[in-house]
Amino acid sequence: MAYGRLFSATCLSTLLAGFVQAASMSDTQIRRGEYLVNFGGCHDCHTPKIITPSGPAPDKKRFLSGHPENGRLSDVPKELIGPERWGAVTNNDLTAWVGPWGTSFAANLTPDKATGLGSWSAKDFIATMRTGKHLGVGRPVLPPMPWFDVGTLNDRDLKAIFAYLHSLKSIVNKVPQPISPQ
Repeated sequence: MAYGRLFSATCLSTLLAGFVQAASMSDTQIRRGEYLVNFGGCHDCHTPKIITPSGPAPDKKRFLSGHPENGRLSDVPKELIGPERWGAVTNNDLTAWVGPWGTSFAANLTPDKATGLGSWSAKDFIATMRTGKHLGVGRPVLPPMPWFDVGTLNDRDLKAIFAYLHSLKSIVNKVPQPISPQ
């Protein structure tokens, strides 16, 4: 009987240590992901801006929620875009880009299941970053998203970024689909 209690206590202790280690690994992983997101400048395109006296600043209420679904774009004169002209132009909050590829909108990276990455797995995220295609098989990820640079990160770092994104407040924001060049 004493052996059974000792064995049960040892198993429980080992299990609890494993849970504590997994929890701290998750916290460490999320902090690493936050560091990589900040260093990589993800907010530059994926966070809508507010205009301040110092210029555009990330809107902290909409971190990484992508181009606002109700955001209006003015027409871009066709003579601005093309060879030996501007390569791309952007809107005032830096979440929409127009270039030879058409118009692209920064994606909602929050964990909202309907409009963000909430239904994605880490495997889906890694496949997207490695192939430049949504979920690894869908439509191309368009400029200015540097998926080819992000895709060079190792799996550990990509999983950390994904863990951080899933730790964010979920924001419902249906980003428009890209618009083909006309």
